Amino acid sequence: MSAGPATPAVALRGLRKSFGAVEAVADVDLEIADGEFFSMLGPSGSGKTTVLRMIAGFEPPTAGSVLLGGRDVTRLAPFERDVNTVFQDYALFPHMTVRQNVEYGLRVRRVGRAERRDRAAEALRSVRLDGLADRRPAALSGGQRQRVALARALVVRPKVLLLDEPLGALDLKLREQMQVELKALQREVGITFVFVTHDQEEALTMSDRVAVFEHGRIAQVGTPAEVYERPATPFVAGFVGTSNLLGGEAARAVLGREGTFSIRPEKIRLDGSPPTAEETSAGGRVAEVVYAGATTRFVVDLDAGARLVVTQQNLTTTSADVAALRGRPVRLAWRTEHAVAVPVPAVPTPLPKESAHAYR
Repeated sequence: MSAGPATPAVALRGLRKSFGAVEAVADVDLEIADGEFFSMLGPSGSGKTTVLRMIAGFEPPTAGSVLLGGRDVTRLAPFERDVNTVFQDYALFPHMTVRQNVEYGLRVRRVGRAERRDRAAEALRSVRLDGLADRRPAALSGGQRQRVALARALVVRPKVLLLDEPLGALDLKLREQMQVELKALQREVGITFVFVTHDQEEALTMSDRVAVFEHGRIAQVGTPAEVYERPATPFVAGFVGTSNLLGGEAARAVLGREGTFSIRPEKIRLDGSPPTAEETSAGGRVAEVVYAGATTRFVVDLDAGARLVVTQQNLTTTSADVAALRGRPVRLAWRTEHAVAVPVPAVPTPLPKESAHAYR
């Protein structure tokens, strides 16, 4: 007899949250598997943090239910749920040492002193801070304080760890380093991570699956590759990375098809060589060139009347080389299958600024 489907670590059923006349979350249904690194991605005000707070128990839902490991916890207080939360500002106690901060949750649970010490030491080793146990938070770097916050959350061994933009206060280099370390830590401890972020690259880098939020609803759920390569809506295409949307007369002229199509900038080449039989091509003129060191973004006005952004790696070129292309006619080419049809909602949603002005 085959085993039935595993019970999800987190299940949301018809979850809604209203603040007066404002509906912050609308009819969210979602399942997060045990041991999964799951990210909720969206712009400010899209409802992702409100959903996280309802999972944690900090916000009661207006309607719907929250289940953890199959148990309905909708009306339970935060301390009655087998979850812990890591916040962007770390929320460490400045007057306590690193060890005392990590032990705090165990003290609240009346765990004995010897066991507290052992579990705190184990948690600090897991985040590679075992040599800093006697320091105070003020003596630590931002990345070290973030690790202390993680150790304090992990030491109580929650079934689900909730992370509310935990890397938002770090500088870019440290943020990228912590992304790799956090994913490795999650694999090591095997705990379900539910991660909230507005950073598309962060979500794609770290997640097993991503839910993209738009106006309090989930626009798409999928693996990073599915969400990026096969966006379900124009909003997802525009918000998750940079995308070109080709539709109307331009789509008919260039692609010979009706509809709206997403073409990622890095899929388009601008090297001047003739298109192959597997490629679609279009002529245009370079309107703008943005040199960014490793890459250059070209904004091209097509002869067919649309505008496409093209990203090209600077393998042999310099800023002077690419700047010389400004105002020149060019021919673009891309593999035909890289123009992905995108369903358009009955009521079109305005694209986010990140997409409409991706070339700036």
